[in-house]
Amino acid sequence: MSRYFVTAAVGLLALTAACGGGDTKAGPITLNYVMWADNQVPAYKQCADAFTKKNPTISIKMSSVAWEQYWQNLTTQVVSGTAPDVFRDSVAYYPQFAKNNQLLDISELATRDKVDLGQYQKGLVDIWVRDGKRYGLPLDWDTIGVFYNKDQVKKAGLDPAGFANWTWNPQDGGTFEKAIAALTVDDKGRKGTDPGFDKEHVAVYGFAPDYSAPALGQTSWAGFAVSNGFKYLDKNPFGSKYFYDDPKLAETVSWFAGLSKKGYAPPYDKQSALGGDALLQSGKAAMVVSGSWMAKAYLDSKTLPLAAAPLPAGPQGRKTPINGVSDAIYAGTKHKEEAWQWVKFVGSAECQDLVAATTEVLPAITTSSDKALAAHEAAGRDVTAFVDEAKAADGTFLLPVTDNADKINELMNTAISSVLLGTTDAKSALSTANTGVNALFQ
Repeated sequence: MSRYFVTAAVGLLALTAACGGGDTKAGPITLNYVMWADNQVPAYKQCADAFTKKNPTISIKMSSVAWEQYWQNLTTQVVSGTAPDVFRDSVAYYPQFAKNNQLLDISELATRDKVDLGQYQKGLVDIWVRDGKRYGLPLDWDTIGVFYNKDQVKKAGLDPAGFANWTWNPQDGGTFEKAIAALTVDDKGRKGTDPGFDKEHVAVYGFAPDYSAPALGQTSWAGFAVSNGFKYLDKNPFGSKYFYDDPKLAETVSWFAGLSKKGYAPPYDKQSALGGDALLQSGKAAMVVSGSWMAKAYLDSKTLPLAAAPLPAGPQGRKTPINGVSDAIYAGTKHKEEAWQWVKFVGSAECQDLVAATTEVLPAITTSSDKALAAHEAAGRDVTAFVDEAKAADGTFLLPVTDNADKINELMNTAISSVLLGTTDAKSALSTANTGVNALFQ
């Protein structure tokens, strides 16, 4: 699942009509706090309990709503004045909220309270700054890697130790495509590398790409394209000229489309309906590309023997998107100081250490992230692929943070989907879409 545009699990609680209002009388105050990841609620409930213990007049009413409904609700509520006091924010949506003055600028508060901005994972702090105003503190980070079925890898005769050094290029796919082919098996037991392999009757696909966010490619083409020399836009955050017409991207997307033509990956129309996760879980796919946020769920699986490996290195080395979230304070809250105290606490090592122990995410504070890594190791999970990627010099890049994200996604989803379906060639589809994207900034 894409963390950037992922359909999250059904939320624990619906947003209430009381969000954002609060009691303006002196005395106890309840802050409404909403997120979209219900699996993280228990972790942040620990933070809320610790916070209220230190601040007994402030309690946190926490709820979780599924991703799509979350943003539909929030978009309406920030306009109507009923938004939560504090809500989980995404780089995909915050630029528009900030542009419309719907978020509280916390830059002066962070300076006043001497928040150490150097404690966070490199690259995450500046995402939340626009025009000199800060709208959040980093909560976590994630990178992208490959999860594979160890049993299927063994049957294919592959040595997983070699996965740390596999390579990729858009011409022949490098050693990564060779592994995909070896892991693909037709209904007669023939591998993708065997003579007579029947691509029309595949029993196990070597690779099931996740196309849940084709416009950004976070868990599909992004790392591959950037490793091929592609960059999204002229500057990030808040550039205004995109380069979706770059031949390096066209080569990459064409390679992904070619996997289906060879029978190594499911046809796009079937893949987009089922999702890579469903195929992996059913044993019909040997590998998926996904984020570090899936490490606990996958590596703890009782039915599948899964392990993690880094993305393959492309012509310009190994590249992975690095992403994170923050908490935003609604500009219309009646409890600005109390909301800031909560946001500051969630962005502190005290809270992030509590979250680290749950291993639900890798916290943004580097010392807390180290504790999460240790907790993963203690539980028998090897997540070093994701951590090593994050630590590699020039090994990470940011997904685009710009205005017009919803319109850009609509244009690019259509273009890239058409390439993956085989109805349009990559060069013309991406060039046309890029013209439309850049017109949005004129």
